[in-house]
Amino acid sequence: MGRSATVHYLAAGGGGAGGLTPILMIALLFGVMYFMMIRPQQKRRREAENMQSDLAPGDEVVTIGGLYGTVTEVDDDTVLLEVAPGVQTRYARPAIARVVTRAERPEEIEPVAEEADAVKE
Repeated sequence: MGRSATVHYLAAGGGGAGGLTPILMIALLFGVMYFMMIRPQQKRRREAENMQSDLAPGDEVVTIGGLYGTVTEVDDDTVLLEVAPGVQTRYARPAIARVVTRAERPEEIEPVAEEADAVKE
């Protein structure tokens, strides 16, 4: 390679910095994929797990198959749904797609507040 060929090679961008650009593009691509695809999917999965763990008798739910029912009993791994008067079916917790309406639950009374009032008296 003569002197003039070396000058043309360096002027055309064939220097050492050109090898860094593809690596930066790949890193940028992975960063975009993480924030656009992976992170939202993890959030949806976490929300579904929370919804399924908060199921209680009286909640009206929809299964992944589209069946509407009312929760009558909740076990560790299964949920018993009443789909019609007197008709109950058992489903795995992950088969519950969403809660349509929550059953009214009595409000939790904070025991700390009651203890504080007793101390003042």
